[in-house]
Formats: sequence, structure tokens, C-alpha cells
Amino acid sequence: MDFNHKRAHYTTDDEKKQKTSCEKGKNTVLESLKMGVLGMCLKICGWFPVLFISAVIVWSYYAYVVELCIFILIDRSIPLFLLYLVLYHAFLVMFLWAYWRAVWTPVARAPSEFQLTSSELQQYEAEDRSVEKIEILKQIARDKRLPVFTRTYGGGMRFCGICKIIKPDRCHHCSVCNTCVLKMDHHCPWVNNCVCFSNYKFFVLFLFYTVLYCLFVSLSVLPFFIQFWQNILDRVVGGFNVMFLFIVSLVFSLSVTVLCIVHTRLVANNWSTLESFRPPVFRHGPDKEGFSRGSFCNNFKEVFGYQKKYWLLPIFTSNGDGVTYPIQARDQDSDRLLDGDVESDIGSGPETEDKGAGKKGIRDSIKTSPSYSTMATGGAAGGGDHVALHMDPDEGAQINLGVDGELQR
Repeated sequence: MDFNHKRAHYTTDDEKKQKTSCEKGKNTVLESLKMGVLGMCLKICGWFPVLFISAVIVWSYYAYVVELCIFILIDRSIPLFLLYLVLYHAFLVMFLWAYWRAVWTPVARAPSEFQLTSSELQQYEAEDRSVEKIEILKQIARDKRLPVFTRTYGGGMRFCGICKIIKPDRCHHCSVCNTCVLKMDHHCPWVNNCVCFSNYKFFVLFLFYTVLYCLFVSLSVLPFFIQFWQNILDRVVGGFNVMFLFIVSLVFSLSVTVLCIVHTRLVANNWSTLESFRPPVFRHGPDKEGFSRGSFCNNFKEVFGYQKKYWLLPIFTSNGDGVTYPIQARDQDSDRLLDGDVESDIGSGPETEDKGAGKKGIRDSIKTSPSYSTMATGGAAGGGDHVALHMDPDEGAQINLGVDGELQR
């Protein structure tokens, strides 16, 4: 009797456990479905600003070309009619081209070597102590020779717990795109895309041509806007379109001009929007000028490239690969960039605990990149090993790094 009672009791417990697990499974499925539906709704809503901009462009085209040029201007002056049409379409084409590239260029994601493998991730997640977690990430970065020199404000490795990657320099996680983005500037709702390494030039040109387009429209429409208020225009409907076209173009030109000035300043200093608010952290601490190339010209070429003929065209010409960047050290003595017991901030070499291997570590850590090229190593006058680097292919500027001595220019 007791045996049957115990067996019934155990059976009841098993049934409860099964029900509990089934309920948990159902809740998990429902939550995933809700998140999927919510994510789909957010993706659809993300295109509303782009559709709004497209609708404004279509209406402005009708108001300018049809109502102004064809119905009003063609009867007054044929040369002025042709001039307005040619200039309008020139600005419109460049504006639409830059906008198209800013919207449809895929975001630049971190390379696969920054992704933790399943075994590395298992080792990382198995450790509970934060200090040991940091050491694990450092060891992974050493083994893979990852060119990572920025760190968290606490001095640890920049790691994304969502993407499970060691973040490259200037890389940040976008919660809207749900991925880590190289040289992320910001997520712009007006282009429904992350402004980052792959499309930052297109975004700046989009702002630039938007200002030119809106200024041209507002200035060319201004005389007819005044005539409308003086009741000189014959077409009432055309007059209303001209009036609203002037107001809309003026408002857009003023607002976008502010954005264009802001991003011109960012380009001049080689900052991203995120870095302008929160500077990157190096070994010597936060440094807003850490990625600056030293002058407006060099910083401009970092985004727009070295070929002047492509500067005003929405064609990708930015320097580098979005992963490695030249580092500008402010205080070599306090930063101790050339010590052998820590990783070098000018190359991609690993950290080494052997101080006697400092010279070899520096030579091994110098990595060729699109931004600078490795030249030669050898003895220098006065003793000590030196490394010669060409930092700018146009200017041919050369830096000699003394492993045991001071940095000389």
C-alpha cells in the first residue's frame, strides 16, 4: 500500500515537472514570436523617414519643374527656363546619388577573426571572476594578434556580450542594427542605416548636396514667392506650390546646414559623433585626439581619400580597412609605448611578459596597413635598434622609433 502511494507521489512530481517544462517552452516560444513581430514592426517603421524624404523630393520636383519652370517661367524667359532646369537637375542628381549610397550601403561589420570561437566563448563564460575574464580576452587577442589598442574606462578589453566579439578600435554595437559596426558614427533614422566606416563619406556628401539643393531651390524660388504675396502671379495653384516650396526648402537648408557644419568639424578632427562625446581610451587614458592625423588635410583624406577627382563623388575612397588606424601618442614617456612588457600602441603585436624580448616584440608588432607602410629595421647611429615608418604616402613623412632610446622626428 505504502509502495503504491509512493509510486503515485513520484508520478505526480514527474508530471508537475513535465508541465512546468512544457509551460516554460511555450513561454519561450511566445516571447520569441513577440520579439520577432516587434522586430518586424520596428524594421517597417524604420522606413517611414526614408519614405517621407522621398515624398518630399517627388513633390518638390513637381512644384519646381512643372509649376514653376513649365507653367510660369517658360512664358517669361526661355534662357532662364533652361538654366533653372539644368542647374536644378544637376543638384538633384548629386543629392539623390549620395542619399542612395548612404541608405543602401551595407554597414561595415567586424571581421571574423574578432569573433570568439565556441571553445573560446565556453572558456570565457565558464569564468566568474571579472579579472580572469579580462585576462582570457587579452590572451585571445595576443594569440590572434588582433590590432586592438583602445580599451574600456576601467582598463579592460572592449568586448561585446551580444555579438561575442572583441571590439576593434572605434567599433561599437548598434542596438537598432543589432550588430557591432566599424567606426560607428551614429544610427541615422533619415537614412535608416548606421553611419559608419563604409558610408560615412556618402553621408557627409548627402548633407553637403542637400544644403546646395535646398539653397538653390529657395533662392531661385524667392522672386516668385515675393510675386505671389504681391498677387502678381497668374496661377493661384502654382503660387501656393511655389510658396510652400520656398518655405520647405528654406527650413531644410537651415537645419541641414547645422548638421553639415557639425560633421565638417568631425571630419576636420577625425572624430566620430560618439568619440566627440566620449573620447576613446588608450593606455595613457582618454584622448580625443588619439586618432587625429595632425591636420585638417590629413584628417579629410582619411575619409575622402587621396584622389581629388573622387572627393565630390559618392564613390568609396576612404582610407584603411575600418579596423586598424594610426595612433597618435601624446606622451611617449608616460605612456611607455615601446616597453616590451605591454602591447605596443603603434602596431598589432601581442603583449609579452619577457622584458628582454622588447626589441623583438616591437619589430614583430609593426604591421603594414593602408594608412602606413613598414620600411626597414636596422641599427641606427648612436646604438639601439630603430624602425623607419612612412606614415603618409603623399607627404613621405618619416618617423624613426628607437626601441631603447627616445622617439625622434
